[in-house]
Amino acid sequence: MIIAIANQKGGVGKTTTAINLAAAFARRGKSVLLLDLDPQGNSSISFLDPLTVDFSAYELMLDGADNAKQSIYPTPVKGLDIIPARINLAKIESKLVGDFDAPFRLKDRLESLRQLYEIVVIDTPPTLGLITVNALVAATHVLIPIQSSYFALEGTDDLLETIEKVKARPNPNLQVLGVLVTLHDKRTTLAREVFEQIRRVFGAKMFETVITKSVRLEESPAYKESIFTFAPNSSGASEYAKLCEEVINRV
Repeated sequence: MIIAIANQKGGVGKTTTAINLAAAFARRGKSVLLLDLDPQGNSSISFLDPLTVDFSAYELMLDGADNAKQSIYPTPVKGLDIIPARINLAKIESKLVGDFDAPFRLKDRLESLRQLYEIVVIDTPPTLGLITVNALVAATHVLIPIQSSYFALEGTDDLLETIEKVKARPNPNLQVLGVLVTLHDKRTTLAREVFEQIRRVFGAKMFETVITKSVRLEESPAYKESIFTFAPNSSGASEYAKLCEEVINRV
């Protein structure tokens, strides 16, 4: 199973979800690979120093399958490895433009790793460019985090249209795993109203699990830990554990 965490809006909890969902799978005894495809490298920074790595997602996509295994690094979480991102990944689209296989680069590279991991979680950048398209072409499922804020659904139509285009040709087996409401503050009237609006739009596609606003979730990456070791008794740990169970049940 390859899960792309995608939404072209920034600040909706993609990286937080990628980190902690991957860690939750590992805690369940799964062999997991976290692939950071965001040039900002926030998933990578959460577990290691990207400046200390020799191979990253950039080399993986640019130079070929020979760099696939070299790009993998262990994390402090047992059962969880990572392919980190560095800022040079921002150059990958200009490097691949015009190549006939550009949308399939990631899919081809991951083929050699499929037998090593039960689950691959991909953290995508906040755009609908070539990097995100590569993630969608390679993925079996896409998970869409949406913040329960006033502009929550802005741009969602573009993302869903991109997913449908990918399903139409390069990846007909791609499935929308579900929509995850994140950064939810149930104390405010606005958040509750937006939540109901999201429910009306997506219906059964919404996960029952809701990720509430949490200082602990914001702090844990600074200590290079998932929420499960940083604050195991927090609401964030409980919610991402529930999300993990829900994803496994849906698949």
